[in-house]
Amino acid sequence: MSTSTRPSPVTHARWFKPAVAGAAALAALVLVVLAAQGLRTLPAVQSFIADYPGHTDLPAGAPTGLPAWLGWQHFLNAFFIVLIIRSGWRVRTVTRPQAYWTRNNSGPVRTKNPPQKISLDLWFHLSLDALWVLNGLVFMVLLFGTGQWMRIVPTSWDVIPNAISTALQYASLDWPTENGWVAYNSLQVLAYFSIVFIAAPLALLTGLRMSPAWPKNAPGLNRLYPVEAARAVHLPVMFYFAAFVVVHVSLVLATGALRNLNHMYGSRDDASWVGFWIFAASLVVMVAAWFLARPLFLRPVASLFGKVTR
Repeated sequence: MSTSTRPSPVTHARWFKPAVAGAAALAALVLVVLAAQGLRTLPAVQSFIADYPGHTDLPAGAPTGLPAWLGWQHFLNAFFIVLIIRSGWRVRTVTRPQAYWTRNNSGPVRTKNPPQKISLDLWFHLSLDALWVLNGLVFMVLLFGTGQWMRIVPTSWDVIPNAISTALQYASLDWPTENGWVAYNSLQVLAYFSIVFIAAPLALLTGLRMSPAWPKNAPGLNRLYPVEAARAVHLPVMFYFAAFVVVHVSLVLATGALRNLNHMYGSRDDASWVGFWIFAASLVVMVAAWFLARPLFLRPVASLFGKVTR
């Protein structure tokens, strides 16, 4: 009797690999929770959490509360990051773009590099990058001008054991006691610091090296900073941003959603619905932008700055 070598339709279905990956991730999450809960029964671990509850003291003069500018900056950063990830993934995965864009090399704005035809997806990605960088400069000025930097920059080595303690408390589903209106816990401090001062500059520097604006006729500079090195870093940074967004949103909703959303969007420390409705409106805007970010709607805008061809 012969057996058929035809591949199984189940294992080759489009949903099979995502379903297996999702089941594996869920199983890993359950194991992490059980392991953390087991560790918290140990006297040594209980003593460690008592010594390092998850917070470090802020520097003298650190501001209390979150100003309104931080709320709209939070929305703009989220808006740009979501669309940058979407457009960047399309640049990487779409093999036959639906449209192309070529900049105009005439008029008051000229560059030494000759015009280069790029996909409309890449034009959109680079345009979003420019807006994101501009918004980031505004954010930095306000961050250091108002003293809010003291809330997200580690100022003591105690932040490390406190961050480990916080991670263990989160993993065991026994949330740490916190008040983000006054100070972030140490894990939040390290996460926000890494996003603002490490991941964002890396995304900018590697993206600039990969962009058409990078000088082509600079062999010494290109040997010093090869494009392969930029590509090797740029994609993991994108995944880090995506993972941060998923974890950040999950914890915001799981650890007191109304109060957290009021901190982030309403600039108030209560459990009213003001922050939630602002957050809901921001989601509507982001979802609309996600679906409008397609050639039909991008072509008229891109044609204002260059030539769009199919």
